[in-house]
Amino acid sequence: MPARRTARFCGQCVRMPKPGATTRTLLRFLLRTAPCRLIPATSSVPWTRGYSGRAAATAPSERVPSAAAQRLLDLEARYGATNYAPLPVVIARGKGARVWDVDGKSYIDCLAAYSALNQGHCHPRLVATLVEQAATLTLTSRAFYNNVLGEFERFICEYFGYERVLPMNTGVEAGETAVKLARRWAYDVKGIPRYGAKVVFAENNFWGRTLAAVSSSTDPESRGGYGPFMPGFEIIPYDNPEALEQLLDRDQNIAAFMVEPIQGEAGVIVPRPGYMRRVRELCDQYGVLLIADEVQTGLGRTGKLLCCDHDGIRPDILVLGKALSGGMYPVSAVLASSEIMLTIKPGQHGSTYGGNPLGCRVAMTALEVLHNEGLIERAAHLGNMFLRGLSEIKQESAGLITNVRGRGLLCALSIAENWRPGLNATKLCLHLMENGMLCKPTHGDRIRFAPPLVIEEAELMRCLEILRTTIKAL
Repeated sequence: MPARRTARFCGQCVRMPKPGATTRTLLRFLLRTAPCRLIPATSSVPWTRGYSGRAAATAPSERVPSAAAQRLLDLEARYGATNYAPLPVVIARGKGARVWDVDGKSYIDCLAAYSALNQGHCHPRLVATLVEQAATLTLTSRAFYNNVLGEFERFICEYFGYERVLPMNTGVEAGETAVKLARRWAYDVKGIPRYGAKVVFAENNFWGRTLAAVSSSTDPESRGGYGPFMPGFEIIPYDNPEALEQLLDRDQNIAAFMVEPIQGEAGVIVPRPGYMRRVRELCDQYGVLLIADEVQTGLGRTGKLLCCDHDGIRPDILVLGKALSGGMYPVSAVLASSEIMLTIKPGQHGSTYGGNPLGCRVAMTALEVLHNEGLIERAAHLGNMFLRGLSEIKQESAGLITNVRGRGLLCALSIAENWRPGLNATKLCLHLMENGMLCKPTHGDRIRFAPPLVIEEAELMRCLEILRTTIKAL
């Protein structure tokens, strides 16, 4: 006989009624459990963990998903890995800065897939390019030439002012490529003894979850349980050029310093003015390559084409991804000089999909959209408005918001610990979700805001209104 199904209601394990139970039993069961959320006892959906179900009737944890949404949540819980903890919204459609869930409810997207959707959801030009190229030629591998890659290479090199490009697929692949290029350059050009080259990273960096990426990480969640780690990596504090100078002065085997101009995943940590300029000076002084990880901060996100442009500097190796394809297809790229790029010879690095005609064609259109639609200038203008609005809400928040920061349309706030028992950044994001605004917490007390650059001014003001009224209602 199969075991009776149980479920958790308001933190308690409750037996489901037997098949064929009387109406009275069913009513007693429904009265006991309503209005709590039904979560299968065997559920491994991460967002269900830690919810007591004791909040007010309008709290997000009390909202019962529709049958359509619950079916999809259950499928992920049953068949998927649990390496993500998404908010309990099932998105079915997107356009511009808005998305709709499976029940037709509309939300303003303030995450933009971690800045991959700078051009907005389903931009019509990108959709048209994707469909046209997909019907013509999608993949040849690099075993053969194709009729799009060369055009893309010239286009992107001229767009950013570099001599060479190596196309990849994901941001972390591009980061790995940059590290490999730095090591090859260190041996072939700088003359560092074989396998003695070191690459420096900043604390709280994030550039992916491969073994090399987590080897450079200081985040226990990303790093824990994956050792042994990659050798030859050094970690210094972020926004601390003095620490970089001390390391470069005492160690002659440093090949490169890889850094985010603004640390995104760490919670939009904006360094002091002039930090990147001083880093550039130190790298020049000590003959070290500067690798700029602009996967999240680049392509208009901060109100400049590249975040490095705020300091007027040019990295030796530029790492791009995410919005390089406008969210249509995985495309990343590493740009550098011939001296650096040509240290890698045939057979020494590659990717089956890297440089495929579909990705290349989409990427060219994505860059054209940024320029032709003025999205970079738009991010600067709207970003200033949004930051002013966040600062005003901070003053009205009775101490809940402790800090706001950002540049362009990459912004964040931090909330006070123990402002109210049980309230944290995740639960605030759940309240915002209920009110039609999607954003995601990071590092416990921080919420990042990075809407598509195509967001309308009225939509952005609506986001501020939602944030303000949500906080007042807490």
